[in-house]
Amino acid sequence: MHVTNPFLPGFHPDPSICRVGDDYYVATSTFEWYPGVLIYHSTDLVHWRLVARPLDRAELLDMRGVPDSCGVWAPCLTHADGQFWLCYTNTRRYDGNFKDTPNYLTTCASIDGQWTDPVYLNASGFDPSLFHADDGRKWLTNMVWDHRADRSFFRGIALQQYDPTEKTLEGDARLIFEGSSIGLTEGPHLYRFGDYYYLVTAEGGTSYGHAVTVARSTQIEGPYDVDPAGPVITSRHDPDWPLQRAGHGDLVQTPKGELYMVHLCSRRSAGQRISVLGREAAIQRMVFTDDGWIRTVDGDPRPRLRTDVPKLSSSPSARPPEHDDFDSPTLNPVFQWLRTPDFAAIASLTARPGFLRLYGRESPGSWFTQGLVARRQQHHRALAETRVEFEPEHFQQLAGLACYYNASKFHYLYVSRDDERGKHLAIMSCAADPSLAVSYPLAEASVPVAPDRAIRMRATIDDAELQFAWAYDDDGWQDVGPPLDMTALSDEAGLGEHTHFTGNFIAMMCSDVAGTGRHADFDYFRYRGAD
Repeated sequence: MHVTNPFLPGFHPDPSICRVGDDYYVATSTFEWYPGVLIYHSTDLVHWRLVARPLDRAELLDMRGVPDSCGVWAPCLTHADGQFWLCYTNTRRYDGNFKDTPNYLTTCASIDGQWTDPVYLNASGFDPSLFHADDGRKWLTNMVWDHRADRSFFRGIALQQYDPTEKTLEGDARLIFEGSSIGLTEGPHLYRFGDYYYLVTAEGGTSYGHAVTVARSTQIEGPYDVDPAGPVITSRHDPDWPLQRAGHGDLVQTPKGELYMVHLCSRRSAGQRISVLGREAAIQRMVFTDDGWIRTVDGDPRPRLRTDVPKLSSSPSARPPEHDDFDSPTLNPVFQWLRTPDFAAIASLTARPGFLRLYGRESPGSWFTQGLVARRQQHHRALAETRVEFEPEHFQQLAGLACYYNASKFHYLYVSRDDERGKHLAIMSCAADPSLAVSYPLAEASVPVAPDRAIRMRATIDDAELQFAWAYDDDGWQDVGPPLDMTALSDEAGLGEHTHFTGNFIAMMCSDVAGTGRHADFDYFRYRGAD
């Protein structure tokens, strides 16, 4: 058998993996998207099903006000003592010398149960990870952020013991690893195999210089020696390799001892150093060398598009449905929204059964409360479609379909009304402005539409190009506006590499910046992708 990479396509960065018996679980970062953390399950390492979104209430996560690309960074999922343990960061500041990075721990006996109220750990840096030692002790590692102007921000990896009874950290944190010559050391995971403790870290920044570095020591507190062969997973020296930005790895063993590493990667759009789909999750087979270092099977650190996996218990394929009629009173977990834990404040599936009702809230650039529900774009070529019933009263009320990366990167086909045009369709295109979320209505895209009629909307994405279209129920599709640049909706657009870390979503949106809460009803949502 083999698995095709990325095995979790679209925005699924920082994968963390654990095994419980014959079951494998992978947790990925969600940044400002709510609920926090996605957890997938598999029994064969090939087919994965979304089974949990654990950070689903205000006590566990409230991101109202966090900037773009902040929120939940790099969760670590482990299992010990009959329960799952999940460490995560809720990053509250990104720009400047300082980071505000409170780290938390929550537990649950079952992967899809109600997770405990969080235990505050520290805020010395991000990427917290818990190691369960054979002697019963537990150890927290995280990267240490150094704000001093004459130092590297990435100070190194700290280790501190955690007391699960008192739910506190004990003693002083000790810096156990300052990184290799690559630098920008983060994303630690600690393991014990044989005579060594192995420290797996991410280095080189989470862009095209990214890498997985392994160090080892006979003592948990170090010193740790870096693998003399260099990174075990990276694409940094081959800009033409199909999986770029490879790094941030985590290890798991099968019941028979076979070793695998999950890691993030990205696929380029339009053949450029552009990642509209964001950072995705891949898996590679690893082995131990005769002298106890960890390598890929052939020793080549470049990540493979196909990885052999052992014949394990089969997992059913669980692709999300292409079409959702919103007939259920609960939202399909393929959809997420932004920042707020209060879903009822932005949407309802029961106010009008068979429809997703979105309440007009703040602007498309708000960091607080938006009437927005979206799903990941997972293919370079995709089609998304919806049908909206919306009767705006004035220009401050908008609803429609958007390709949405963040507050400064989106293309938005919407219905609105003003005194000159009456009810109309228009497109708002955001230019990835690095300092302001400046959006530009496209004058050539204005189309008058009839009152009291539903509007079908469609987004056709062909790699780097987006074309919006619209139709009444009984009419054929008509293009609206010019082709739009999808590369502006990428990690790299705007301020460039190392600045944004998510990926494009396709969103149903409703805004009422007058504050009167005018709602829009969405009849269905359809997504179909092909690469």
